[in-house]
Amino acid sequence: MIALTGHSRLRGKWLQGVMSGIIGANNQFGVDFNHPDDKLQGLIVSIYDIGCAVGSLGSFAIGDRVGRKAMILTGGSTMIVGTAILASSTTLAQLLIGRIVTGIGNGFNSSNIPAYQAELCDASKRGMLLSAQGTVTILGLCIAYWLDFAFSYIGGPIQWRFPIAFQAFFAICLVLQTLSLPETPRYLILKGQPAKASQVLSQLNDVDLGHHKVLHLRAQIETAVEAESAGGPFRYSELFEGGKLQNFRRICIACMVNVMQQFTGANMINYYAPTVYEKTMGLSRTMSLILGGCTSLTYLVGSIIPLWAMDRFGRRTLMMASASGLCLCFSLVAILLSLDTRPTAYAATGFIFLFFIFFGFGWLPIPWFYPSEITTTRIRSKGQAIASFINWMCVFTVVQITPIAISNINWRVFIIWAVLCFFWVIITYIFFPETTGLELEDIDHLFEKGGITGGVLTSKGGRTVRSHQHEMNVGLDDDKELGKGQNKEEEVEEGTVEKIEFTG
Repeated sequence: MIALTGHSRLRGKWLQGVMSGIIGANNQFGVDFNHPDDKLQGLIVSIYDIGCAVGSLGSFAIGDRVGRKAMILTGGSTMIVGTAILASSTTLAQLLIGRIVTGIGNGFNSSNIPAYQAELCDASKRGMLLSAQGTVTILGLCIAYWLDFAFSYIGGPIQWRFPIAFQAFFAICLVLQTLSLPETPRYLILKGQPAKASQVLSQLNDVDLGHHKVLHLRAQIETAVEAESAGGPFRYSELFEGGKLQNFRRICIACMVNVMQQFTGANMINYYAPTVYEKTMGLSRTMSLILGGCTSLTYLVGSIIPLWAMDRFGRRTLMMASASGLCLCFSLVAILLSLDTRPTAYAATGFIFLFFIFFGFGWLPIPWFYPSEITTTRIRSKGQAIASFINWMCVFTVVQITPIAISNINWRVFIIWAVLCFFWVIITYIFFPETTGLELEDIDHLFEKGGITGGVLTSKGGRTVRSHQHEMNVGLDDDKELGKGQNKEEEVEEGTVEKIEFTG
């Protein structure tokens, strides 16, 4: 499962890293496409994000009908087609179409893979497993940066065609691996396929179909889905409802966390690291490429930290610590660059490196999976798709304005990001609940305390609900010893599994 999500995220960040290395330089790519100016550079880079946003909207429309697995397969296949168009581009129009098609495929995956992984993970390890996709993402960025640097010494179109074409390898691996994986048990129960759900739960826990753990987990999911579906078939208006489930609040938080991620300033460096080093710090193109590659290695180190820290310290703590560090780093970068000397420019570079340590353990991984943790099973697919759409539109905005901002206000752009990161600390503390250690069924009870903040501000550590709260609410907590006389045993006949009934 880690390999599946890793290949998708690695491929997405690969293209981001490749474009960072080839855009805005006096190289073969510039020659082949008539040396695009700042505005056209922004369009070439950011049109990919429009494709991702379109893919997210497509997932919103059909994701629940076709399932998590089918959408991931569709996304991987679309990325393969897009890569072929990109790598064979001879005109600007073809290049832009390739970027859009590839983006659509990545939009499908960014809308479904976080939900797919969240619905298959054990609650105690979910933070680590979901953070792993961020680590593999940055590994792709590292490889892409250094491949760009190596191929910058090679003449001819292969200088940029090969780095772009190589991403197809990861998309092919994604498709082949997905074929052997199951659909999630929560989606299967949502669609009225409990027998298949039991089979998946049995495989995930490596126990027999009639084992008490399988029965217990299935009962949790069924009771949660039943409560969520009490109003009948899904209606889009549910996404705007308050009430006990607070769906609208969940959607708002899912969107907001993605807006905040993109307006930390990280993608200004991700997409344009060499350009930022060259134009705002006065370094040579070669040195800028080297520093861009080294930045990505520092980023990789930062992304490894949440593998250990996410389930120990929680989402809120890491997001607030991360945003505080980002604010400090960009504030110091602005101060140092304002002095306009070579030594202070090098010192500012050091804080850019430190910036990615802070970003890597907080705002890199969490916004991608947090929407899947705070939305209920019934609206998870749509909530993740909306959040993904908002994320990619924000990326588009940031990538569009970055070359223009750098050209017009230079180092002062870092002040804007520093101020925004300061506000992200406050917003996280007030409105974002802690989800660490909670089963996805507990998430249904996340905002039952009500109020402006949904109980987040008045709950210690933002923990508005206890672990296993759903079990206690529906009476399953007294039935831990399923299979020992506390339940009617599940009947398994010719591949069907009857609905579980509990007594006591």
